[in-house]
Amino acid sequence: MSLSKHINPSKLIRESKDKNFNHHHLISSRESDSTSHPYGARYGITSVPKFHIPSKGTSAQTAYQLIHDELALDGSPSLNLASFVNTWMPEPADKLMLENMSKNLIDQDEYPMTQEIHTRCVSILADLWHAPSTHQAIGTATTGSSEAIQLGGLAMKRLWQERRKAEGKSIHEPGPNIVMGSNAQVALEKFARYFEVECRLVPVSVESKYRLDPQKAMQYVDENTIGVYVILGSTYTGHYEPVKEMSDLLDEYERKTGISIPIHVDGASGAFVAPFAHPKLLWDFKLPRVVSINTSGHKYGLAYVGVGWVVWRSKAYLPKDLIFELHYLGSVEYSFSLNFSRPAAPIIAQYFNFVHLGFEGYRAVAKDDLKNARLLSRALEKSGWYTVLSDIHRPKAKDILQENNHGTTNFDEENPENYEDGLPVVTFRFSDSFQESYPEIQQKWIQILLRTKGWIVPNYELAPDLEKVEILRVVIRENATEAIEITEDLIKQESPTNALTLLGKHSRDNVGKMDEGSGSKYSGTYSKQC
Repeated sequence: MSLSKHINPSKLIRESKDKNFNHHHLISSRESDSTSHPYGARYGITSVPKFHIPSKGTSAQTAYQLIHDELALDGSPSLNLASFVNTWMPEPADKLMLENMSKNLIDQDEYPMTQEIHTRCVSILADLWHAPSTHQAIGTATTGSSEAIQLGGLAMKRLWQERRKAEGKSIHEPGPNIVMGSNAQVALEKFARYFEVECRLVPVSVESKYRLDPQKAMQYVDENTIGVYVILGSTYTGHYEPVKEMSDLLDEYERKTGISIPIHVDGASGAFVAPFAHPKLLWDFKLPRVVSINTSGHKYGLAYVGVGWVVWRSKAYLPKDLIFELHYLGSVEYSFSLNFSRPAAPIIAQYFNFVHLGFEGYRAVAKDDLKNARLLSRALEKSGWYTVLSDIHRPKAKDILQENNHGTTNFDEENPENYEDGLPVVTFRFSDSFQESYPEIQQKWIQILLRTKGWIVPNYELAPDLEKVEILRVVIRENATEAIEITEDLIKQESPTNALTLLGKHSRDNVGKMDEGSGSKYSGTYSKQC
């Protein structure tokens, strides 16, 4: 007889305790704190608090060990190939963050040097992205790229509203819209929903390389379009979207209609890769139509999680009524963010990387990551079991290669500019021939079996119109993968179905989670772990 899938472990433990056991609010008694116990009984026999605060606490060391041990059930960040988020910094950076973890960035008068470092970071990014003026750069740190995208979108919406009012036109009928590919990360769609902007998703296709098709995007723009989100590094496949092509088409549209539509570049990952690995690529403020750019310092900016950035071309593109003058803690401060308090440590970690790595250091990391991504891509393809959807291992056209190699015929295998532009991301699926030979093997089993070894590699569907295609994705951060070895093990198994089905159905209890149907219907944008 199979076990019920609806067992509540907490309830079972509660009902199984001794009848006289009644320490509802305690996580340890005075006796258990003062008496030596073997490791397993270190916390006495009381339960860990889950739904209420205990009436009495326990020692700091005991609390630490208790929580530390529970967190051991998490996956290992060093084996997490699913996330774009950086998972390691050198020890001096850890020390610097620990020294500054109690500082609040908003307290500018109390921590003037921290604010100075923040300003330096904005100027460095403005210079890296070729803003017209780096000494008077306008930008801010954010909580990851999500907040940065909201701010970029808000600025475009407000400028559109000002322009419509100046023309004597309504800002409500039919209202503003924003255009993006259906491969957009969920944060982009959140902006549209939270700030009441119609979200126009452009279908992606194999022909468009699973990303925004600028020609199709032009079918979605009109006088009410506040802007176009163009992604420098799709979350799905790592492809850069063609910012230059989108800009050229919008230039032509403006010449014909007089309607100017700006571009915000979502460079969450690519804005810290392209300047170093693909310096000739036109995507940033060199294009006049690009009015703002965001990035995640905690992705390929190589800082710890919690810091993003948004930079505008100039002050003209950040409306004054979005900037708040604050008379706070004895000084006059200016804020243009959705948050108020913000930890200063991640901003300091970002500046540490700028000083520590420099341009050449970032370039070396980007080149190494792309080199490893090419290696993995080729190995997967050579196995015959996988089709690789990402393109960073594919050489460019001959005319572009000759230009990159200064007219010579020598091919520099180490130069990422000789390959298709993109993030150091490898996306792949079972090849058609593999699926025909082994129809009983499901691709999601690769994810499950890799997880049993500690490796975290996601298996998920592509964007709408391609959602029937499942892909595996590896974000390269100087790590390796065991996907090929796992696939070989599956082939050798006579009947892996039973064991893998059991693994696939395994899930943790849903205490504290929302019920199915609590959220809005899935719209297709990427809303899984990134």
